[in-house]
Amino acid sequence: MNQPLPISASVEVAASPATVWETVSDVTRMSEWSPECRRIIVLGSKRSGVGTRLLGLNRRGWAVWPTTSTVVRFDPARAVAWRTRESGATWSYELEPTAVGTRLTGRRELPRFSVGTTVMAPLIGGAVGHDEELAAGIRTTLERIKGAVERG
Repeated sequence: MNQPLPISASVEVAASPATVWETVSDVTRMSEWSPECRRIIVLGSKRSGVGTRLLGLNRRGWAVWPTTSTVVRFDPARAVAWRTRESGATWSYELEPTAVGTRLTGRRELPRFSVGTTVMAPLIGGAVGHDEELAAGIRTTLERIKGAVERG
């Protein structure tokens, strides 16, 4: 079986890490920027921070599927990350101060395709094909976040 592609991209945002953090730390807003994520709902009473549970709804073409995730990193003005149970992927957004403002890096860490991903692969066009789309999608997501932050 093929291995997952490394997925990572960065963008320079003309704003401070604190300003970028105000946008990125609200993971329920990912549906505004991601080409695939349609909605994220917080489960339970914990609204933000490590341990926050999330229900996501994704769409790719005609395929629609739910995901469940848990926030595994929440470092104010530095990084937010969540692990998706079904795929085993950890999605992170890291902020680093630069001379211009902030370097925002989006990344998906996935050591191997899960059984769930393998089973879903025919429905979503293949795991490797989906990886290529996710790699392009994270760049789109970062550009959309950059635009939202810089527009204020």
